[in-house]
Amino acid sequence: MSLLIIIYLAFISLGLPDALLGSSWTVMHLEFGVSIEFAGAIAMIISGGTILSSLLSSRVIRKFGTGKVVAVSVTMTAIALIGFSLSSAIWMLMLCAIPLGLGAGAVDAALNNFVALHYKPRHMNWLHCFWGVGASGGPLILGVIIASNGTWRDGYTVVGIIQFALVVVLFLTLPMWKRFAIDVSKDEHEEMTFISNRKAFKIKGVKLVLVTFLFYCSLEAGTGLWAASYLTTQRGISPASAALWTSMYYGGITLGRFLSGIIADKIKGETLIRGGLVMILGGVFFLILPLPSIISMSGLLLIGLGCAPIYPSMIHLTPERFGKVASQSIIGLSMAFAYVGSTFMPPLLGAVASVLTLKILPYALLIFAVGMIISSERLRKNLN
Repeated sequence: MSLLIIIYLAFISLGLPDALLGSSWTVMHLEFGVSIEFAGAIAMIISGGTILSSLLSSRVIRKFGTGKVVAVSVTMTAIALIGFSLSSAIWMLMLCAIPLGLGAGAVDAALNNFVALHYKPRHMNWLHCFWGVGASGGPLILGVIIASNGTWRDGYTVVGIIQFALVVVLFLTLPMWKRFAIDVSKDEHEEMTFISNRKAFKIKGVKLVLVTFLFYCSLEAGTGLWAASYLTTQRGISPASAALWTSMYYGGITLGRFLSGIIADKIKGETLIRGGLVMILGGVFFLILPLPSIISMSGLLLIGLGCAPIYPSMIHLTPERFGKVASQSIIGLSMAFAYVGSTFMPPLLGAVASVLTLKILPYALLIFAVGMIISSERLRKNLN
């Protein structure tokens, strides 16, 4: 149980920096003398590092072990955050973005596979619930500091110090990871040979998993980025109300993962995924149909609740579907495809919307949802 608490704390730390850039950039870009759109370049560097470390995760974790990889990776993110706070030129921000992305991807892939292998489904859902706590906490910390006459640099410093505090805890608890590995090895009967990404990619059903992750993160990130703009420009909702409902969308994901954790040990992961997809479809149709504004806006909450069990359930099913030997490589590939979706699809939607207007958003979300349904159902049939 003590190790599980450490894992939860590590996932909070994974979420803490995720929304800091977007929350602080309105002030940061003025100080560095760059356009507001330049945030996309920094975000791309972070995402590129995350994708790369996800792809390399199976080799690195096999060589150094999960505990060391997590400790070193959180150290990288802590150094990057302090680096952000001390940067005096835009190139310094871009340089610090590299270890921030590399560290985040390694933590994500390492802990997801570790929990999938060694803990029950409820813990996987709660793991991702704690990511939501971190993602919400980062902007909250920043907002409180700025409201207290602090600066964005102070916000990054505080979050960086929190990360360094966790680093100390992680290094002090490395013996716990070693004892856990020894205890598991005594009961482990499956030969843990290395499976490369190339071999994992060729396993039956893996391509469908990767496509499902791509569609899922495209939908999750696209909704988060453009929902408020859609409500204001297409539904005539005030910016304040649109922001509130977008917050409720993320709240739905976090709450949904907590609730999914309560029932995950009693209901099959595939059933949770199907239920989530049905809820997403319902929420999307609330946005598409000419319904009263309150119903349209509540569609965002429904989409968030539907998203909640899909990602953690798919991760936790990986060892069951493809075996423990291949799970780390497959989860690393899954993280990489997930980040590709969350990185490239939202700006692509924005580019299309600049020509066709944001009225396309619900229809794009519908395409992503249907794509998930098709790929996940084909996967289920292929593996049965």
